[in-house]
Amino acid sequence: MDLVSRPRRLRVSAPIRGLVRETEISPRQLIYPMFVTEGKSKREKIVSMPGQFRFSVDEIVRECEELYALGVGGVNLFGFSKEKNKSGSKSYDSNGLVQKAVIEIKSAIPDLCVQTDVALDPYTSHGHDGLVIENEIVNDESVQVLCKMALSHAEAGADWVAPSDMMDGRVGEIRKTLDSNGFYNVGILAYSAKYASSFYGPFRGALESAPKNGDKKTYQMDPANVREALREISLDIEQGADIVMVKPALTYLDVISRAYQIFDVPIAAYNVSGEYSMVVAASQKGWIDREKAMMEMLLSIRRAGANMILTYFAKEAAAFLRAEYGSYS
Repeated sequence: MDLVSRPRRLRVSAPIRGLVRETEISPRQLIYPMFVTEGKSKREKIVSMPGQFRFSVDEIVRECEELYALGVGGVNLFGFSKEKNKSGSKSYDSNGLVQKAVIEIKSAIPDLCVQTDVALDPYTSHGHDGLVIENEIVNDESVQVLCKMALSHAEAGADWVAPSDMMDGRVGEIRKTLDSNGFYNVGILAYSAKYASSFYGPFRGALESAPKNGDKKTYQMDPANVREALREISLDIEQGADIVMVKPALTYLDVISRAYQIFDVPIAAYNVSGEYSMVVAASQKGWIDREKAMMEMLLSIRRAGANMILTYFAKEAAAFLRAEYGSYS
């Protein structure tokens, strides 16, 4: 054959493949979602998410020290509250689990980026992200509570607050609340395009936060829609979001790609619990190679355009990258 172009020349060896590689992953682009629970010296296994734990505050500090040593970019904290009520009042308690964890982590590892989830579902008896009044998940009243929650996290020392509730207008109100209290430098990582997904099941088991009645489709997005996601992202940016997120990641790579092409703010993607647990379960059956599947999945999310990835594989992937390529500066 007389061929002018032979693309295989660029695949001949590992060094050549490395030189022409278009997409890279670094530990500093990974964020580890973590669960905080009551007690001391506790690492409670999460049945629905093998390899993940609910940490007491002292244990989460130890885990964060290991993550920081591996070069992981940040952690995102969720509280596992046993004290639930209709108003979710424990969410903004200055002595709450997340608030205490933030204080201790920032004291031990001040350079680690600590982010906090802002939503009411771990703290409400009904399991919804907002308040329920007369069988309606109300918007504006919920936003008032979310602002209190975000402020309490900022006061504890959080670098970013991450509203995941999908209430209308909450980014703007949180920004006003933070600024009016002097927290100009606390960032907002907005869950801007959060879909009503079937891949959240293992997470809800981890926090016992599944809704007791109804579903979340009046505030989380219809999986069929893309243009609506772009509108949500645009609104959050206008209201002061520093980073916007698409969640889940794998089944919404097209949305990540569109957002990356259109908007000039950093794009985050959440590699959610169901995506994690699928890989773990299949690898336990011997059907796939866990490590290769993990890295291919994370690479696909980066390739789509995500600047950062929230993933339960963060520690494992960072250790792999450290072993494979050495340390990252």
